[in-house]
Amino acid sequence: MRKHPFSRWFVLGFLAVLLSGCGYNEFQSKDEAIKAAWGEVVNQYQRRADLIPNLVNTVKGYASHEKETLESVTRARATATSIQVTPEVLNNPAAFQKFQQAQGELSSALSRLMAVSEKYPDLKADTSFRDLQSQLEGTENRITVARQRYIASVQEYNVLARRFPTNLTAMIFSYEVKPTFQVENEKAISTAPAVDFGKK
Repeated sequence: MRKHPFSRWFVLGFLAVLLSGCGYNEFQSKDEAIKAAWGEVVNQYQRRADLIPNLVNTVKGYASHEKETLESVTRARATATSIQVTPEVLNNPAAFQKFQQAQGELSSALSRLMAVSEKYPDLKADTSFRDLQSQLEGTENRITVARQRYIASVQEYNVLARRFPTNLTAMIFSYEVKPTFQVENEKAISTAPAVDFGKK
């Protein structure tokens, strides 16, 4: 006996309503919001990385003997830019932590470089240096805003993944909670390291 086409459409419609009611569509929209927010985080970190070579070269022109500090910035930049920031990072806590750590180390190296520049009045007066410093400060602010938006997007997704009844949908479709920036990491990134110029 042939099934009526209406019954097939009814079943499909029922499944669509069921999936919508249990948060399936909401998971999709929040996942897309996370990807968009992550894209902005990556863009701002890349913007910062692009400023560093010119900054290092400008400082080198006035403080070439600050070799260790200059090399640490260059190494930290190389490490940070070598990490593949694919969307898969968003679902891999270990990869996400590695990304965070590399960016945090670059932030610390840049803080040391900025502290070193305080010893050189001619460098501080250099127009190119002041311009680069201003661009870097603006980029750091944009990084902070982008990270905050990403954290908020992940929080909304993770609440959905843990809250009943949408947690059942999360279990059925294997929607795991996503990693985010940690408070300890945020504190380390925003705190400039102490620099002792008395040491030789």
